[in-house]
Amino acid sequence: MASTTTESLKAAIQEHLEKSRAASRRLIRLSDADIAGILNQLADLTMAKVSTLLAENQKDLDRMDPADPKYDRLLLNEKRLADIAGDLRKVASLPSPLNHTLEARTLPNGLQLSKVTVPMGVIGIIFESRPNVTFDVFALCLKSGNASVLKGSRDAHYSNLAILALIHQVLKPCQLEDACYLAPSEREALPHILNAVGYIDVAIPRGSQGLIDFVRQNAKIPVIETGAGIVHTYFDESGDLQKGKAIIENAKSRRVSVCNALDCLIIHQNRLPDLPAIMKNLGEVHRCEVFADESAFAALQGHYPVALLHPANADSFGTEFLSMKMSIKTVDGLDEALDHIARYSSKHSEAIIAEDAEVVETFLKDVDAAAVYANTSTAFTDGAQFGLGAEIGISTQKLHARGPMALRELTSYKWIVKGDGQVRER
Repeated sequence: MASTTTESLKAAIQEHLEKSRAASRRLIRLSDADIAGILNQLADLTMAKVSTLLAENQKDLDRMDPADPKYDRLLLNEKRLADIAGDLRKVASLPSPLNHTLEARTLPNGLQLSKVTVPMGVIGIIFESRPNVTFDVFALCLKSGNASVLKGSRDAHYSNLAILALIHQVLKPCQLEDACYLAPSEREALPHILNAVGYIDVAIPRGSQGLIDFVRQNAKIPVIETGAGIVHTYFDESGDLQKGKAIIENAKSRRVSVCNALDCLIIHQNRLPDLPAIMKNLGEVHRCEVFADESAFAALQGHYPVALLHPANADSFGTEFLSMKMSIKTVDGLDEALDHIARYSSKHSEAIIAEDAEVVETFLKDVDAAAVYANTSTAFTDGAQFGLGAEIGISTQKLHARGPMALRELTSYKWIVKGDGQVRER
C-alpha cells in the first residue's frame, strides 16, 4: 500500500511539473504590461480577501505553539498583508530584467554576437512556515518570466492554499494557472521536487539550516543556498556608544525570527564597562535572554536581569537563535573578532561599530559575507531595503548570485548569433 501511495504521489507531481514546464514557455510571450497587470490585480485581490486569508492563516496558527520561533514567521495580519500588496505593486512597477543586452560585438567574419538576459525557466522554492514567501516568489518569478514550483511546509498548509487560490484567479484569464504550482505539503513530496531533472531548472531552499542542508545533500537539480543567518556585530574599541547601543538594539529586536537578526555581539575587552549601557534596553524592554562568555558575564552581573543572564557554553556561538536570545563574545582586538566571525559565520550579514577608519576598512575587506556593514544595523539585508523590490531569499553562496536575490538574479542569459551565410572552415 505504501509503495502504491508513493507512486501515485510521484505521478501526480510529475504531471503538474510537466504542465509547469509547458507554462514556462508560454510566459515568455507575455508583455511587461501584461505581467504588471496580473501583479496589480493580485495586490487588489489580496486586500479584498484579507478576512479570508486571515481566517485560513488562523487555522495554521492554531496548530502551532505561540512560543515557537516559527510562529511569528507564520503569522499574517492586516498590516503584513498590506505590506505584501505594496510589494506586489512595487515589483509590478520595476523594469523588466529580461531581454537586456549584456554584451555585443561583431566578429571579423561578420557574425553579430549579443549576450541577452532570459528567464531561468522553472524555479523551485522549498520553504518553511512563511506564507508571505508564496506571494514574493510568484511575483518575482512572473516578473522575470519564470514558472514557479512551491514546496511549503505543513505548518502553512491552509495559508498557502488560500494564497494560491488568489494567484490562480489572476492567472486564469491568460490560461496560465500552471505557471504557479504548489506541491503537496507532505514531506514525502519533497524528494520528487529535488529529483525533478528536466522539469525544474534550479531549487532555492528558504528556511532552517537543517532544511538547507537536506536540500543541498539530496537534490539532483542545481541549488542556490539562501536563508540561514548567524549574524555578528563587532563593537570595536573605537565604537561610538550611542550609535552602537541603537544599532545593536535594532539588529536584535526589530524582528527576531528573520535571518538578518543579530545572534552574537562581539565586544572589545576595553569596552566591557559600557556593556551594561549597550544592553540596557534589550534587558529591560525586550527581555532578551543572553549567553555571555566569562568576561561579558562579569560585566553584566548586577546590571542585567538575573533570570535572563546565563554563562555561555559551546552551543552559544554559531547558533541562529530566531528568537529573543543572543550570545556575547569578548575579544582583545580586531583580529580576534575576525577569527571568531570566520569560524562561526554563515556568510549572511556581519557588522562593525567603529570610528577608526582603518579598522572599519580592514573589517569590510576581510569579512567574507554576502552583506558587510559599518556603523549600521544588519536589519537592512533585505531586497526591498536594497531597492530591489521583494526578494526570493538571501543567497549565502558565491556562484551565480550573492545577497538579496531579486529580479536580476532570477535570470540567465543566452548568446544570439546573427549571420549572413557564414560557414566555419576549420
